[in-house]
Amino acid sequence: MTTVHEAEFVSVVRSNPAVAEILRRAPQLGLPGWYLTAGGLFQTVWNHLADRDPQAGIRDYDFFYFDDSDLSYDAENEVIESAASLFADLGVDVEVRNEARVHLWYEQHFGSRIAPFHSTEDAIDHFVSTTCCFGITTDADGEDVVYAPHGFEDLFAGIVRPNPRVPMQHVYEAKAARWTTEWPSLTVLPWPAELP
Repeated sequence: MTTVHEAEFVSVVRSNPAVAEILRRAPQLGLPGWYLTAGGLFQTVWNHLADRDPQAGIRDYDFFYFDDSDLSYDAENEVIESAASLFADLGVDVEVRNEARVHLWYEQHFGSRIAPFHSTEDAIDHFVSTTCCFGITTDADGEDVVYAPHGFEDLFAGIVRPNPRVPMQHVYEAKAARWTTEWPSLTVLPWPAELP
């Protein structure tokens, strides 16, 4: 059953032409467990709340999939190149990542180890802010399927909240600082003294 907030979320994110077109074309890639996720979604909502252009301030559009049958760089790169060709005319940066292999490069990039993800949803659960944890995909009938483990209340209230599952205060604070420069009406909750 679709909630009112979920229906509003879908309507708002699909008002961003890049989101709508990525979702329309994505099934052509034939990827397992794919979702459009992160900034391209929650920042579209922030733009809606601020009465701005839907695409304002959005650096890229994160496109996740999960394929643990081949964890090689070459296999992922082949998908990245196919997606680059498919989305080339949209004029936006679509960042494609196989979430099954993130643990192989995460420590080098972020300075801490993570366990392998078990699914794309598991990866979405591990953003530094709960306000980032959104994904949208389509089912076999082309219907929207939304993953929103923390609901929509904070998102539509403009609240940025730390994710206790990801103990990376410096990353959270750096991202929040950029976001409040672009969307100054946001309320950023401080990193807790102790994580639950």
